Amino acid sequence: MAKLATLVLGRGKRASYWVEQAAIVISASLFVTICARVPLPLPFTPVPLTLQNFGVLLVGLTLGSRRGFAALALYLVEGASGMPVFNPAGPGGVAQLLGATGGFLLAYPFVAGLAGWIMERGKVSFARAAAAGVLAEVVLFAGGLAWLAVLTHSVAQAARFGLYWFVFAEVIKVMMAAGVSAGWQHARKEQS
Repeated sequence: MAKLATLVLGRGKRASYWVEQAAIVISASLFVTICARVPLPLPFTPVPLTLQNFGVLLVGLTLGSRRGFAALALYLVEGASGMPVFNPAGPGGVAQLLGATGGFLLAYPFVAGLAGWIMERGKVSFARAAAAGVLAEVVLFAGGLAWLAVLTHSVAQAARFGLYWFVFAEVIKVMMAAGVSAGWQHARKEQS
């Protein structure tokens, strides 16, 4: 009887763990959705300025590589299935993944995964989080600009549409995500 009780309790703990992890991933996907709902369309580019990148970085830096990747992969599945998770300035659904912002969107799981992976590999600090954010942004812009270059048939036009207007805002987003993530993780360690 004791073995049966131990087995049932062990399975209950594992099930509880997986439910908790699923809730975290779904909540992170929702957080990025909320960040996407704050767009600033720019008249000289088809790529709007949003808080999405901030959300993606914060999710990756805070949740780590696996959960960060999973949350952003879920986000893409939600968007591709027609849920209104992408920025409202775009067409939504699969059309948005094939449009001007598609390269950025498709890079999101890798951006969050890389940022989280770097944070998992050392002591939590603002400097580590900022460096992880900058490296993750390189992946983001590589994906986004590569796709824009395919669409426009011009690397120069891709840079005009997807890079120059965004550098200053991205620096701010990286610093904000690094500060929030490092601060939250330090506060969490102090409570433990």
